[in-house]
Amino acid sequence: MPVEAKILRRTFSICPVCGRRIPARYEQTGSDVFFRKRCPQHGLFSTIAWRGAPDFEKWLGGAEEISEEQLGACPSACGLCKNHRQSTCCILVEVTGRCNLRCGFCFAESPSVRPEPTIEELKTLFDRLVKDGRLFLQLSGGEPTVRDDLPRIVRLAVRAGFKYIQLNSNGIRLAEDETFVRALAAAGLSFVFMQFDGTDDEVYQKLRGRPLFDVKKRAVENCAKCGIGVILVPMLVPGVNTEELWDIVKYGVSLSPVVRGVHFQPVSYFGRRAEAPADSERFTLPELLRGLEQQSGGALKMACFTPSRCDNALCGFHGAFMVENGALAPAGLGGDVEEHRSCSVSAETNREYIGARWLPPKQEHDCCCGAAADDVKSFNGFLEDLRRRSFTITAMDFQDIWNLDLDRLSQCSLHVWNNGRVVPFCANYLDLAARGR
Repeated sequence: MPVEAKILRRTFSICPVCGRRIPARYEQTGSDVFFRKRCPQHGLFSTIAWRGAPDFEKWLGGAEEISEEQLGACPSACGLCKNHRQSTCCILVEVTGRCNLRCGFCFAESPSVRPEPTIEELKTLFDRLVKDGRLFLQLSGGEPTVRDDLPRIVRLAVRAGFKYIQLNSNGIRLAEDETFVRALAAAGLSFVFMQFDGTDDEVYQKLRGRPLFDVKKRAVENCAKCGIGVILVPMLVPGVNTEELWDIVKYGVSLSPVVRGVHFQPVSYFGRRAEAPADSERFTLPELLRGLEQQSGGALKMACFTPSRCDNALCGFHGAFMVENGALAPAGLGGDVEEHRSCSVSAETNREYIGARWLPPKQEHDCCCGAAADDVKSFNGFLEDLRRRSFTITAMDFQDIWNLDLDRLSQCSLHVWNNGRVVPFCANYLDLAARGR
């Protein structure tokens, strides 16, 4: 006899076919939670949203459901509209549509024929964004390193007043051109968000179309030589690399302090993958959390991770750690999910928290434990030593057109500059996916 679905939460979404706003809800069947929506014209759409522990409702921490009145015209008014409930933590600017890979999964559908912004256009844009208080910049694409003038772009961003400047990169040019990396460091680049899907070439062959592991290693080495911090960014695809979670973390820890953390991204189906995915093709946040605990043999526990307090709790999680003798020790509070959800933080607070931990260490510091009084480091040096040993494990579960929850979208703090508008990340790349259908 079929198990009756239990409605856990109501929200709103859009029809994947016609784009109209429609009601949606999260329904639990057994230990699985599905996101379901029905269009009067095009019927029912359903996709898995949550599998097993931790408990879906506890993870949300009692957050209230959103009303249509609170949404206003979302998502058609993205720009940001007056109903958007979070300011900008990080602003992404695409500096090119070109790319030196042809990945099967891509947010931006690169390569692209759209024109690249000129230096003059970028200077004007950077000044405007900083004036508006957006101080954390992501330089993205395409693959930004295909632009030979990227160091000049970084200098422009520094002069404009950005506090943190992040480069999104597949690492190919960073591995092949140390002079280019040194130029980026000299220009003021803060850190690199580097595509890193696994620790063997088989994974890269499947996801990126060519063996790239040695390339990734050389890219990290060159960043280390030049004093640029690196965050490893694995895209997680079921059946390809979801059994390598702990291997990826261990590899990152082995390269600390140049590697500042790992940022997991379960695959989302937009960009070049515009057809509806099967539930077996999704990897949910609870599966990621359990996988980290199980694959690490308990070295990482689910209680070490807390839901996002800047975006919606369903958007991701965060775990803070310290590297001690090559191993990870929890540095965050963890534990009480509901308590953490009741203490939401501003985008500005989140920006400083993240930015400070991802910046590379300034210089080497010997351990001060047991040192003579006249050799004890200054308090600032002690704090720098702690920062040197910090390591984050985070995740972002991006939405696609089949699981777009407008409640989540209205709380997004990762925004994209798009033709004069500031657009929530997932809304921006849904537009790209729609062009491919």
